[in-house]
Amino acid sequence: MPTRREIVLGAACAAIAGPALAAEPSPRDFITAIYDAYKGKDAHGRPLDDDAAIRRYFEPKLAAAMIKDRRAAARRQEVGTLDFDPFVDAQDWEIPSFDIAVNDTGPGKASATVKFANSGSNSTVALDLVKIKNEWKISNITWTPHEKPNTLRGIYKL
Repeated sequence: MPTRREIVLGAACAAIAGPALAAEPSPRDFITAIYDAYKGKDAHGRPLDDDAAIRRYFEPKLAAAMIKDRRAAARRQEVGTLDFDPFVDAQDWEIPSFDIAVNDTGPGKASATVKFANSGSNSTVALDLVKIKNEWKISNITWTPHEKPNTLRGIYKL
């Protein structure tokens, strides 16, 4: 029969080891969580209307450029450079489903290709991902078809 000391020691070890044994988030999980918010007729998407939301999804340099632009536009009472939703390359959407493909491109890097039909028009969004402090972040988005510039970094001239 285990002693009280062994039970307490075992519980402490389990508490310490538990988080270490938990599965790290995958790039597929990150992308799927984003795009699940766009499915269906009344989907609200992932609003990028505050600094925290932008930092949640984008790597620091890109997030800083997006935040700086958004704040400058707000001071001028204008719309910022990004006048559409970058995840679906549109201002409005009605998307029944997504086809998501994710590829590992190196240590701490991945790419995702998301294909979908928005109100009958086919679109492809390619996302470059980087892992920062155990979290996946977007380092760039490329839209096809799209007018130039067709990348998020291109819009912000990074």
